[in-house]
Amino acid sequence: MTRSAALGAWSAFFFLAAAGGASAHPLGNFTINHLAEIRPQRGDLRIHYVLDIAEIPTFQIMHATGSWTPQQQRDWDGEEALRVGNGLSIEAGGAALPMHLERVASRTRPGAGGLPILYWTGDFIVSAPLKSTITVRDLVYADRRIGWKDIVLPGLSEPTDELRSYPSALIGSPRHNDVATFDLVNGRVADARVTGDDAASWGVSSIVRSSALSDLFARGTQTPLLIFLTILAAFGLGALHGLEPGHGKALLAFTLVGARATFKQAGILAAALTFAHTIAVLLLGALLFFAAGFATESLFTWITLLSGAAVAVIGARTLSAAVRRARHAHEHHHHHHKDHDHNDHDDHEHAHAIPGGAPLHFPSAVIAAMSGGIAPCPAAIVVLLAALHLHRVGYGLFLIVVFSLGLATILTGLGLAVVHGAAWLQRRSSFARLTRIAPFVSSGVISTIGAIMLAQGLADQGAGVPSLGVIALTLCSIAAFAIIPSLLSTGSTHHHPLAIKEPV
Repeated sequence: MTRSAALGAWSAFFFLAAAGGASAHPLGNFTINHLAEIRPQRGDLRIHYVLDIAEIPTFQIMHATGSWTPQQQRDWDGEEALRVGNGLSIEAGGAALPMHLERVASRTRPGAGGLPILYWTGDFIVSAPLKSTITVRDLVYADRRIGWKDIVLPGLSEPTDELRSYPSALIGSPRHNDVATFDLVNGRVADARVTGDDAASWGVSSIVRSSALSDLFARGTQTPLLIFLTILAAFGLGALHGLEPGHGKALLAFTLVGARATFKQAGILAAALTFAHTIAVLLLGALLFFAAGFATESLFTWITLLSGAAVAVIGARTLSAAVRRARHAHEHHHHHHKDHDHNDHDDHEHAHAIPGGAPLHFPSAVIAAMSGGIAPCPAAIVVLLAALHLHRVGYGLFLIVVFSLGLATILTGLGLAVVHGAAWLQRRSSFARLTRIAPFVSSGVISTIGAIMLAQGLADQGAGVPSLGVIALTLCSIAAFAIIPSLLSTGSTHHHPLAIKEPV
């Protein structure tokens, strides 16, 4: 392909992607968004409740019913009315006020990749005392922490046109108001206070829209040119996606530096990270398809928590190995001899370590890279669900593989650049000290990343513990694991000067 032809193909791709992605949910494909509008009227409280359910939870809801018929939609409308009636708590002076349903309705609109988005509304009436203090708590879908949630009282702003249009300025920090208190005085609202959990906000940031690929894939007429552009788009978006935050790029880079890895090993680490990312997409898609009631959001919090624990353990082992090697070098400097047992031990360690004398074992490096990039991306998940929805499973799986190849290309390029830069530094005498401390720097960074992921996972699980405290405790535990055994071993050599063999 000539340069002009390639440029034309990319231009056509970006034009098609820009033209086709306007229908994707702006707050993300996983979100369930809430709005409760409360206003007094003729001695009662009128409640208008709205649910805006994005593509992936809508897919779960519709797939649970088999075929989405008008009767099944009406049944679901009634089920949601019960859910809202049970989850929206309204109290007057501590006494619960019953809600009575007046009407309910729902409709769908097209989302990313042709997947539908559900929009549900319900109107309720509550009899309230003329003079009382009212407390409202919204516990509807309380297990879903991401998305927009708001309670609107008379005199307060509602910027979304009842969840039909989200202002761009608020997409990155959506409202999460789930508690409201106000005084009801002769049928009027006074002293209104609305509060929420700001920490539960779900920030959306991406170089490309998650719907760009799925919209190309879902177009009705699949001409050869469109198929070619879609494949090209899958590779290009995978590469761009690899440039976004995450995907274990920091883990990959510092693992390679600390291990003084070869170019071949850099490619293996990048491939391991990409493999984990692709398998995670396929497993999550299978869970969404076969377990329709499965809460995708809870999986992401568990992935973060378990990945953080795995990375922290690997960081601790890496730091421990670096400390042991530094102690050996110090003992050799003072004793000026090496016995046969010590040579055997060094040979044993080098047989399992990455070439270059690194203190990081290669299986641990692969696990570290995979742990950092296992969280699946919404763009690939939407493509998979659109493939299931449109009965184009083979084509959809192929695009996911191409998407992953684009991601692998970026990660491999990063790995090769890191290895080349580290090798260049090692050849400079002025950086000799830097190369000696590289294992400590890399293990420290890996440990810190693991501690941060662990703290984030606990916070997402609602553990209620300070994140800084979790990070500090994790890092102190890692340091103790790495340093204390070495100190105890050093103490034993003071009693036995000839016993310098490091314990295996």
